[in-house]
Amino acid sequence: MRAQGFLSSKPGSQNSKSVKARRRLSIFLIAAPALLLAAGLSLYALKGQAIYFYTPAQLINADVPAGQTVRLGGLVKPGTVVKSTDGSTAFIVQDKLKEVAVVYKGDLPDLFREGQGVVCEGVLAAGDRLTATQVLAKHDEKYMPKNVSDALKKQGEWRPESGMTASSAAPDKPFGGA
Repeated sequence: MRAQGFLSSKPGSQNSKSVKARRRLSIFLIAAPALLLAAGLSLYALKGQAIYFYTPAQLINADVPAGQTVRLGGLVKPGTVVKSTDGSTAFIVQDKLKEVAVVYKGDLPDLFREGQGVVCEGVLAAGDRLTATQVLAKHDEKYMPKNVSDALKKQGEWRPESGMTASSAAPDKPFGGA
């Protein structure tokens, strides 16, 4: 019996394996730079569209330049909500370390109230003041729409000891459906 040589041309020999390996390597060497180029172009295109999220302490410590669009998240400081006759509302968003004044002109969300979590998106003005273009109110994890709690009660799955509270102001149909 004779051992297979390195230059044997039989299928399954080292020579055919190296041809497959070279083919895979050449495909990789073509595809990898193309994928890297596509990823780089995508990141470059999105560079100006990124909006950073800050807490009040992070915003003040980051020395964000005035005129930059940012998102600010924290709690509405109790006693600071002031509504003006021109339709604007001024309030202070705080975390445990710092506070940032916010001015918003428009209708506030139904869940907006003092002591409640908010996320404000807008342009940072001089003096660490945010002129918000959008205000989102956050609800706690215990919130449950009334129609969901009613459906759970109907199915026998309602567990009031879980701390979930049903909203009495929720619509009968989800998403405002008729």
